[in-house]
Amino acid sequence: MSDFPEQIDHHSDQIEQTAVVSTSDCGRRLDQIAAELFADFSRSRLQQWIKTGELRVDGQQQSPKFKLLGGEQLAISAELKAEGEWQAEEIPLDIVHEDEHIIVINKPTNMVVHPAAGNRQGTLLNALLFHCPQLESVPRAGIVHRLDKDTTGLMVVAKTLAAHTDLVAQLQARTVSREYEAVVSGVMTGGGLVDQPIGRHPKQRKKMAVVKDGKEARTHYKVLERFAGHTHIRLKLETGRTHQIRVHMASINYPIVGDDAYGGRPRVPKGISEQLRETLQQFGRQALHARELGLIHPGSGEFISWATELPDDMQLLLAALAAG
Repeated sequence: MSDFPEQIDHHSDQIEQTAVVSTSDCGRRLDQIAAELFADFSRSRLQQWIKTGELRVDGQQQSPKFKLLGGEQLAISAELKAEGEWQAEEIPLDIVHEDEHIIVINKPTNMVVHPAAGNRQGTLLNALLFHCPQLESVPRAGIVHRLDKDTTGLMVVAKTLAAHTDLVAQLQARTVSREYEAVVSGVMTGGGLVDQPIGRHPKQRKKMAVVKDGKEARTHYKVLERFAGHTHIRLKLETGRTHQIRVHMASINYPIVGDDAYGGRPRVPKGISEQLRETLQQFGRQALHARELGLIHPGSGEFISWATELPDDMQLLLAALAAG
């Protein structure tokens, strides 16, 4: 390994960086050494730049497998191109924290995170592009993890390529801490761990399910408060599978209140007040909120965390449950 890359400017769409290959790297492949010397960028992006000649060896275009001797200068001269055909939209955002590297957002209910068929406008991504136009050249406009449309709470967004690469690596290494609160149907006796693999539902392709050949999924949960027919719980994710909490809680027969997809028929306990019955029946989303988020800051290298209050609808639900 050798010198740190020079001439870095994260705020420009033009990337200009150079680094010198160490003699101890003699015989190694160009793509391997580039990944170490230019760690701000993903391996796939560096491979692409090598193939297009935007990453050169002593001014010459080479193949990713080209063997280096040591002493060569690697130079990137690349332009970041827009990552998708997305439209910026002026949509208000609840920003909890923002600096030159990241944005932490408290996502409201009824907001899709990423555009897809049937949801081209009104998404978090459209709002982010208006708030911070430089995100156009960051993969998925900096979005590195998602919350379901009707799940509220904290999400982190990367503002630069370097922060994006860093946060994706942290999510894979599980150094990102994510804690949720939820209200579930049924009275739990205590906390526990659901360690069950999750994959596509074998028959309903839009849903996820606990399946034998699914991806590893682990959800810790603990009881915060018990009510007559419900439990207020805190959850901590070890993995981040699609719909993980909703699938796991339903799998142990404590589905999340208001979860139409995984909860089955709504359970309304006998002998409750008319007001509570009405509150439960009218709760129009899954009662799930991403309450705390912690991560190693891509700029400072320090662990930092944020917390947010439960949204009004969940607070009203808990008050109604407490009143019976």
